[in-house]
Amino acid sequence: MAEEIVNRVANSKLVTFDLEDFYPEGERILFDIKDWLLEGLVLREKDFRESAKSHDWSQYQDRFVALTCSTDAIIPGWAYMLLTTYLTPVAQKVVVGDLETLETILYTEIIQELDVSEYKDLPVIIKGCSKKPVPKNAYLQVINKLQPVAKSIMYGEACSSVPLFKR
Repeated sequence: MAEEIVNRVANSKLVTFDLEDFYPEGERILFDIKDWLLEGLVLREKDFRESAKSHDWSQYQDRFVALTCSTDAIIPGWAYMLLTTYLTPVAQKVVVGDLETLETILYTEIIQELDVSEYKDLPVIIKGCSKKPVPKNAYLQVINKLQPVAKSIMYGEACSSVPLFKR
């Protein structure tokens, strides 16, 4: 006589929290200003301003932009600020740094605004695998956000999770 197989995970109060669900859709662009520098190293204000003025900024419409310089040039802060004045009317977000910095800032803003009251006194599993570029720092931020309310927090999948916190 075979016993019925019971799915204990499906019958539990375990809630899965997937950071990928909060991924902001939109194209990410790395804007490298090295091509606007003399020999890729020297920023000449007049030439830089002219490049910014004549550039087609419409191509960044509704995109997320990370401003960077891939050479060892010393870039004054005002240069990034100037580019931001052109990008702000068209881009969804502008940051200084690489694409990982951009993702980290996007997730930081999302997690700060997140209402986690629905996870109060529940066991939560933070899903670990994702197809989208969820930054590692987002996992730290979300555990900081969930820890005060969740009964327990695990990482991974329901079938093979790692316990992290239990109140």
